[in-house]
Amino acid sequence: MTRVLITGGAGFIGSHVCDALLASGYDVRVLDDLCPQVHGADRLRPRYLDPDVELIIGNICDPAAVERALRGADMVLHLASAVGVGQSMYDIAAYVRINELGTGVLLEALAKRSVARLVVASSMSVYGEGLCRDATGRLIAPVERSLSQLRAGEWELSSDQGIPLTPVMTPETKQPSLASVYALNKFCQERLCLITGRAYGIPAVALRFFNVYGPRQALSNPYTGVLAIFAARLLNRRAPLVFEDGLQQRDFVHVRDVAEACRLSLESDCRDEVFNIGSGQSRTILSIAHDLAHVMGRRDLIPQITGKYRAGDIRHCFADIRKSREQLHFAPSTDFEDGLQELADYLAGQIADDHVERATAELAQRGLVA
Repeated sequence: MTRVLITGGAGFIGSHVCDALLASGYDVRVLDDLCPQVHGADRLRPRYLDPDVELIIGNICDPAAVERALRGADMVLHLASAVGVGQSMYDIAAYVRINELGTGVLLEALAKRSVARLVVASSMSVYGEGLCRDATGRLIAPVERSLSQLRAGEWELSSDQGIPLTPVMTPETKQPSLASVYALNKFCQERLCLITGRAYGIPAVALRFFNVYGPRQALSNPYTGVLAIFAARLLNRRAPLVFEDGLQQRDFVHVRDVAEACRLSLESDCRDEVFNIGSGQSRTILSIAHDLAHVMGRRDLIPQITGKYRAGDIRHCFADIRKSREQLHFAPSTDFEDGLQELADYLAGQIADDHVERATAELAQRGLVA
């Protein structure tokens, strides 16, 4: 039986990948440190983690723990990562250590103990602003919005001549634009894995996840996905807080579709490639705040538009998934409305600590929100 090691596999995405791989006949082992920010202070094995999953509690930066986890592994899915743009902008050393040093520790171990396949989770954050089209129809890679523009509340992207740009689907060919420490980390992770894989003959691919949502998200982590942050607010009967004007466009992809993409990547013959993993559809942040309030029965909690910006945030980015469809045979199957209702059903039995205001205050104190 083929054994897959999933680093960071006890979390939101990893646990769903475990389910998908077990259903396909794989033996699954997880290396996870059960970070308190995600799993709570008790750091107990999550109830949702299938009992057939072998869990090794250990840190990705610990060579001994990594060596132990790799024994007998045939393939590796590297999900272990500190996640969140906002927190990465001040907890810099921790993000670099976990995301970059941790990946280095794993790869040094793989250089001595090769596997048949390596898949690493990257992020749409590496694109910075997504691709746009100007008034003449020409494709443009927008530059970062200036601080003066953001402070003036001029949220939309424009050309050098000040003409508004129209966002379009972002393909893998767009050059990276690293607007946050987290984005830099993720790009470093994918490049480290592809470079090392090529050098040591390990077929490797990187998956650039867009906004993943679904059951099992860490609701008390204020730096997790935006839908989980909104859910924590709504569960505590507080209105969602929306930055800028709420018209930022994003791509929301269901976690089971992401898990399927991971399985397909492990079984693919592709190597030295990066792939977008999204839905291929765009939605505004404000619209999903309203949609979630609606399905949770909190229609009276109108999203609050703050008119503030956070350092490292981008305006628009949604996925062109044609390459994933053609080469990985990836076909997202979960309708957004159905996925949102499933999330609401899951949330009905949850209790969440709402730390959003504290996290926002932390960013503001450091000059990262204005």
